[in-house]
Amino acid sequence: MTHVGVVGHVEWVDFVSVPHLPVHGKILHAQSAFARAGGGGAVAASVLADLGADVDFYCALGPDAEGRATVAQLEERGVRIHVAWRDQPTRRAVTFLEPGGERTIVTLGERLAPLGSDELEWERLANARSVYFTAGDGGALERAHSSPYVVASPRARDVLEADGAWVYALVFSEGDEDERAWAHRVESHTRLLVATEGDRGGRWWGESQGSWAAVPLPGPPRDAYGCGDSFAAAFTLGLGRDGSIAEAAKLGAQAGARALTRVGAP
Repeated sequence: MTHVGVVGHVEWVDFVSVPHLPVHGKILHAQSAFARAGGGGAVAASVLADLGADVDFYCALGPDAEGRATVAQLEERGVRIHVAWRDQPTRRAVTFLEPGGERTIVTLGERLAPLGSDELEWERLANARSVYFTAGDGGALERAHSSPYVVASPRARDVLEADGAWVYALVFSEGDEDERAWAHRVESHTRLLVATEGDRGGRWWGESQGSWAAVPLPGPPRDAYGCGDSFAAAFTLGLGRDGSIAEAAKLGAQAGARALTRVGAP
């Protein structure tokens, strides 16, 4: 069993299925609704556990019902969760799900992130083969570097822009103009840039270069929420298994395709 770490954030998400996005001044009736732990860190940790990894997830939560529910849900999924409890409330979000799988997200409140100074079981990362990083300070990133492979999300941009900060790989969406521009600005802070291109697959470049093909969906597209983090989580796992970028990208593509056919955080 491959040991993988996740250092990142959580959002308690209300998923609302709607026939279309709300129209200004109008009333829209939801077709269904449910809530569960989401956010890049929680999604990645859940995907990794489903893929059979031994997962340690480091995060920060508020001492509220959403924070407690997050712990219960992730532990039920098989995740070993390490929580820095904050005085602030757990961040929430509302995600509108439209027919065909598109999602629109509204976040509520401050994003909470773990700090390297938090008294957590950071020493466990010394045995992790790889780590996925979505949020944290410079100290948390330094803790993550106990592992040979650190893969980062653009949402960790504040810490990744700091002088001396670096990661093995940065995974971003080629279709997101902001992410694409930012990734190129910090190219010197990573050994590998990994660009996902949706149904065209994706490519990587840096210390090596290559591409991967898209994977056929195992079912109809239902919800795009978490597809990017699902890819990045599985890519991180693949690196930890044998260091092969091509195999890691293939595993990531499979996880991203599977996430698109599920409703709610994978």
